[in-house]
Amino acid sequence: MPFDTLLTFFGIFAAAVWTPGPNNAMLAASGATFGFRRTVPHLLGVAWGFGAMLLVVGLGLGAIFDRFPILKDVLLYAGMALLIWVAWKIATMKAPGEAGAKSQPFTFLQASAFQWVNPKAWAMCISVVSLFVREESVVQDALIISVLSCFIGMTSASGWTGFGHAMQRVLAAPGRLRAFNLTMAGTILIGVFYLIIKGVEW
Repeated sequence: MPFDTLLTFFGIFAAAVWTPGPNNAMLAASGATFGFRRTVPHLLGVAWGFGAMLLVVGLGLGAIFDRFPILKDVLLYAGMALLIWVAWKIATMKAPGEAGAKSQPFTFLQASAFQWVNPKAWAMCISVVSLFVREESVVQDALIISVLSCFIGMTSASGWTGFGHAMQRVLAAPGRLRAFNLTMAGTILIGVFYLIIKGVEW
């Protein structure tokens, strides 16, 4: 892959993964609720889970969607339903130690699996593969963008987790953590409503 193409990929992908979305909202909420260290498996699952997804799609899964377009719709609506559920879970999340509080953040496997039903992840994945995986070098290009996406994704996942963690002291006052989590849940719902109104181009 030419160096200028790599730079283009880096710029586009970095901008895409740093913008607010379901993963980043969930990481910020987890960082604020559980702290940075306990959220590390979650952030690794996001970064490396998406990288694995990008590799699989780059190696040929995208062709299956071209042959069976209905699968896109099934994943899209299943993903939106799951995002609404995730938003509700974040909105009702309680601080550790509070009665009825969830004791564990997402695991690595849970966060990795979530990428496969995240509409934003699918939109990014299909777009990136169509732009940067060439027919004459599918395996090489898919491997390159997959590995790069893992490392770029780590910066974003760590940054949003760190943001949430940095807010812990501010959010220690009664009601502030709830307000923060409601904001993160609202961010997810805005994305879902946008998909419903505008649709998503895969």
